[in-house]
Amino acid sequence: MTRELVVEADGGSRGNPGPAAGGAVVIDPQTGEVLAELGVWVGTASNNVAEYRGMIEGVRTAIALDPNAELTVRLDSKLVVEQMSGRWKIKHPAMAELAAEAREVLTGTPVRFEWIPREKNTRADACANQAMDARASFRR
Repeated sequence: MTRELVVEADGGSRGNPGPAAGGAVVIDPQTGEVLAELGVWVGTASNNVAEYRGMIEGVRTAIALDPNAELTVRLDSKLVVEQMSGRWKIKHPAMAELAAEAREVLTGTPVRFEWIPREKNTRADACANQAMDARASFRR
């Protein structure tokens, strides 16, 4: 039986653009255990760039934990969910580059994207804020 992993990802920018970071947690949905937490310092960027960065690094972490897992990626960014699901066109060149990077990372990995309300994404949001506060990336 193939293992499922959940990636909850978020990103933020103070100023939009401004100091920005993404965050993610990787969860075993069978047990609810958080397997990894990470924050990725982006520098000066938009909120959308930070959202993509958090998602990409969360996906990389999940794949490193189990290269054969099926992934469910949850974000409170409707833009990223709809773009990555192929339902919305990507017009902005920076977003197109990030989406292409994400697709490359996900090559061969079964994945589905889900939108979740902001209040259900507090763990990933906390990771993004921790990286923004420290202006540094972390992984645990």
